[in-house]
Amino acid sequence: MHVHRTEHLGHDHVYLGDDHERNERRTWWVIGLTLVMMVGEVVAGMLFGSMALLADGWHMATHAGALSITALAYAYARRHARNARFTFGTGKVGDLAGFASALILAVIALLIAVESLQRFLAPVPIAFTEATAVAALGLAVNLVSALLLRGGHSHAGNGRRGHDHDHDHEHGHTASGADLNLRAAYLHVIADALTSVAAILALVLGRWLGWVWLDPVIGVAGAVLIGRWSLGLMRATGEVLLDAADDTALAQAVREAIEAGDETVTDLHLWRVGPGRHAAIVSLVAAQPLAPQEYKARLAHLPQVVHVSIEAHRCQEHPQ
Repeated sequence: MHVHRTEHLGHDHVYLGDDHERNERRTWWVIGLTLVMMVGEVVAGMLFGSMALLADGWHMATHAGALSITALAYAYARRHARNARFTFGTGKVGDLAGFASALILAVIALLIAVESLQRFLAPVPIAFTEATAVAALGLAVNLVSALLLRGGHSHAGNGRRGHDHDHDHEHGHTASGADLNLRAAYLHVIADALTSVAAILALVLGRWLGWVWLDPVIGVAGAVLIGRWSLGLMRATGEVLLDAADDTALAQAVREAIEAGDETVTDLHLWRVGPGRHAAIVSLVAAQPLAPQEYKARLAHLPQVVHVSIEAHRCQEHPQ
């Protein structure tokens, strides 16, 4: 992707992620797998009278809906990338979709917790063999989906901690280069896989040891963990949507580059406009201010800063 700086007249504002189209394709593949699994479970449940199959089939439908938000956001951002109505491009569309997906993930966690508590208080008969087969099949589909999304799930970035470890979901810290839209889709798949693993464990122990109570207990534990993931994702996407400063290391690098001479940066605004893309407004004072293009050239080694506005003021005495 070519990055255009503000010194070029008539520049565009296409600040999408480097793997935007590839991630979009992968998301549609995952949606396809999820829908096939959903249809198969619903049809089998109706043919064999299995409530377990029917319930899991409609559960897969909720994840397909959430994943569709991710895919449609990719498509919308790509189609409107050069629409002048979007002042800084459509790079944040994915973050908005990620926030919406996080809300859905939180609702799913709440529903799992409520259902688990109800079953703990009023146990129901469990068809262990059938339910285990359903959980195993669902786990296989989710593992394949996770592998598809994993290819675009970056571990490299320039965020607050100097790296990005997206599996560390509970901390809520996200590198400024991370694709939060893809992370939302990945979390939905991982949450579903976790549910399947927990279900298999509970069913196996319940069948052989008679621990029927373990199924709802593990359900509550899984709901709590998924809830924490959703809150972390909401916090990360919310900060982007509110233009919160998300990369102190990059801000310091901008400041140091501008202050290479007798300049002093008096005001600096740096915010994310897309995955790994930041806009900057810099106000400075100097005894002999240079042309804005000179200061922009000092930032050439920072490819993350794609849109720069410089405001330079002359001062009689350089402030200490």
